[in-house]
Amino acid sequence: MTQIKFGTDGWRGLIADDFTFDNVRRVAGAIASYVLKHEDPQRGVVIGYDTRFLSGHAARAVAQVIAAAGIPVVLANDYVPTPTVSYNVKKFGAAGGVMVTSSHNPWNWNGVKFKAKFGGSATPAIMKLIEEELAANAMPSGHSPAKIEEVDLKPAYVEAICQFADLNLIRKANFKFAIDSMYGSGRGVLPGVFDKNGIQYVAIRQEVNPLFPGINPEPILPHVALLQETVVKERCHAGLVTDGDADRIGAVAEDGSFVDSHKCMSVLLHWLLVRKKWPGDVVRAFNTTGMMDRIAAKYGRKLHECSIGFKYIADLMMDHEILIGGEESGGIGYGRFLPERDGILNALLLANVMAEEGKPLGQLVADLQREFGAHYFGRRDLHISDEMKNGAIRRAADPQTTKLGAYPILRKENRDGVKFYLDAPKHGNGADAWVLFRASGTERMLRCYVEAATPELVEEILETGERFVRLA
Repeated sequence: MTQIKFGTDGWRGLIADDFTFDNVRRVAGAIASYVLKHEDPQRGVVIGYDTRFLSGHAARAVAQVIAAAGIPVVLANDYVPTPTVSYNVKKFGAAGGVMVTSSHNPWNWNGVKFKAKFGGSATPAIMKLIEEELAANAMPSGHSPAKIEEVDLKPAYVEAICQFADLNLIRKANFKFAIDSMYGSGRGVLPGVFDKNGIQYVAIRQEVNPLFPGINPEPILPHVALLQETVVKERCHAGLVTDGDADRIGAVAEDGSFVDSHKCMSVLLHWLLVRKKWPGDVVRAFNTTGMMDRIAAKYGRKLHECSIGFKYIADLMMDHEILIGGEESGGIGYGRFLPERDGILNALLLANVMAEEGKPLGQLVADLQREFGAHYFGRRDLHISDEMKNGAIRRAADPQTTKLGAYPILRKENRDGVKFYLDAPKHGNGADAWVLFRASGTERMLRCYVEAATPELVEEILETGERFVRLA
């Protein structure tokens, strides 16, 4: 029997290898058993799915298993963004939600995410309980089957996120946007909002194509190349891109340059503190920019650093008043909406920042770099053997490892992977140089993350880091 391992946000596997209907039903059985034991099953479960191969059929299989356990099901009648499921869980007061998706993974992957009753990524404690049910091969039976009701989940969600943005102000600013859904389940949502509110835009990759031709549906380089070309060709003031299930954001500046998630988070945080003045602490994952620390410190806000995976941010949102929480992969959420990342909401809010400041996106980023110092980021995904991966992590953690190439290691942190703070050129008040080595929680690889004060230094440290990993 295939081992099913839960990563940072649910289970993912290769289609027809790990992701089979038998395994989907096993995961659904574990979720049903968790709901029966730990939640009010009569509150039901909300189920959605993305544009991947077999997602709709897999969602139906999940619905049938959960309904057979006597738990009512609300099943999406079309592809939906993941945050749409989370919002409707909260709206219906459901016991939880299931999203069939593999998020940003390549076309030949699929998976299952579980959303807790509070409308966000299930906490580590909840995921542990579901994993225990899975290990026991739980498959509840002997109940009177419950109803499966197909529902359009999008309208209520779209109405809710539109209340967070000043769409009239965005329209009056007369900016033009490029919208890229990367063939994912965010298709048509932002264009519909912009159409309704008279906001100028051009849209690309809105059609359903489960092969995601030429890209992984992840809103980073090089997969955003078509959006970069579109922004320049159509003379847009920004490009806004969401991933395969539309819970993550990426962006492109008016000159076609990529704006990574770290800059998006920093722009949004600064706007919330200066313009909106919303209360609350700031959360960032272990692999994200130190610029957020500097912004939070300037405005007297407490900053929490957490492990990688939005479930850790959601966990903090349960216990603290959190203004904003963000992670390197483009997941950003707000305590006053949902403890959930939301690419479409963040696209609207970035447009709102531009409209309120009267500046295109690249200028907003440049302003932050001037005020808080130059921060540049890079990442490499190294597809290597388990032996090499484990060896690299062991050597990184070894106290005898005191240098990375020519750079002395000032200190190490082992919260989630191994992070080196390096004695590298500072370039004024720019970013402290650091590198993080971490085995992916969802894919067979080791990731190397770097932040430093110049793009050249980022690239040099990435090269040095890769050599360190590949050292036999």
